[in-house]
Amino acid sequence: MKRRPQSRRPMADAVGLSTLPAMALCLVAGAAPAMAAAPSVAGSYPNRAIRMVVPFAPGGATDILARITGARLTEVWGQTVVIDNRAGAGGTIGAAIAAKSNPDGYTLVMGTNASHAIAPSLYPKLPYSPLKDFAPVTLVANVPQALMVHPSLPVKDVKELIAYAKGRPGALNYSSAGTGTPGHLGLELFQMMSGTKMVHVPFSGGAPGLAALVGGQVQVMADNMNSALPMIKAGKVRVIAVTTAQRSVALPDTTTVAEQALPGFDSGSWFGLFAPAGTPREIVSALNAEVVRMLKAPDVRERMLQQGAEPAPTTPAQFEQLIRNDIARWAKVIQASGTRLD
Repeated sequence: MKRRPQSRRPMADAVGLSTLPAMALCLVAGAAPAMAAAPSVAGSYPNRAIRMVVPFAPGGATDILARITGARLTEVWGQTVVIDNRAGAGGTIGAAIAAKSNPDGYTLVMGTNASHAIAPSLYPKLPYSPLKDFAPVTLVANVPQALMVHPSLPVKDVKELIAYAKGRPGALNYSSAGTGTPGHLGLELFQMMSGTKMVHVPFSGGAPGLAALVGGQVQVMADNMNSALPMIKAGKVRVIAVTTAQRSVALPDTTTVAEQALPGFDSGSWFGLFAPAGTPREIVSALNAEVVRMLKAPDVRERMLQQGAEPAPTTPAQFEQLIRNDIARWAKVIQASGTRLD
């Protein structure tokens, strides 16, 4: 028997959308057009609410992408997707909660490269294995980072930044959202490949790190595009490159670090959906099919692009291979930089 889609009000009440910033609230409210209820999949699944753990605070990129995904699944399957924010320790607290949950398809987690690719080499006592304790569903989106400098710094591209830094070892400070975050390790990789030396100044999040760049307390930062765009457009910082291998859709005329000076350089943030290991294959397949369909929908794609996130649907196998590759890649950077967290 087909289920009727529930209205958006129950989902909003369940996840506490009133606590979100206005932009995130608008995204969730309009994340999916009205759709006819889809037939039940994998037997009776889903026949009750689904919890989606978000291992970061409300309002950030992970949270916004989770709410877009949850809203569409609620519309299609007629079962509420409850967003459960469990922030802390670079995403590892929420990821650990999801890893230990019942593998029945009713607990999911929106993981990131911080929680599933960087953490294994960063935390000596990580309470989960990204490969053994999770069933990858699909990559959801890539978020390129903008390499930015304070306007007072007399550099306009990557080659000039490298030359300036080489001539003044240790004189430049760069901020990040915290030790071990993609923005931190991306600039550690930058220094390794360019032969430069800058001083890392970690903050408790991307927002204070970006504020330090705007205020001139630091001179350099690599930050997620969704956070960086407003400051770039306002002229408060100067963007000199995009950190990913491909140019950003949000800044199509800005060339990459690899194009300008360091071939092979690639750094950024990704976000993907996971279930606990042992979740039935047919449920993982059903989730993959529905989320991939969602990511190809023009309205969802446009909303993500407006936030600097680029939809990137995959098969579970493709997503698993990406994780394996990234674990190996960032392990080398972490070891070379001596970065460690207890």
